[in-house]
Amino acid sequence: MDKEVIIEKINTFLVDEFEVEEDDISAGANLKETLELDSLDFVDLVVAIESNFGVKLVGEDFVNVVTLQDFYNLIETKLS
Repeated sequence: MDKEVIIEKINTFLVDEFEVEEDDISAGANLKETLELDSLDFVDLVVAIESNFGVKLVGEDFVNVVTLQDFYNLIETKLS
């Protein structure tokens, strides 16, 4: 899957499912601050990734994820 398609799909479900303002989404944005994730939101995020991309994520996958770009890269890596 093309990286641009990955980014577009992620951004779309962030806006639709997490009610993130489209203007707040940028590659350098802090993932946790932008999404204001609590533990239930984290589960929802993992489920959204599984349903949109067919990949399973675990907590350890997020250790080095700080920005949305890191998140995009994680999904791209999982799809490879």
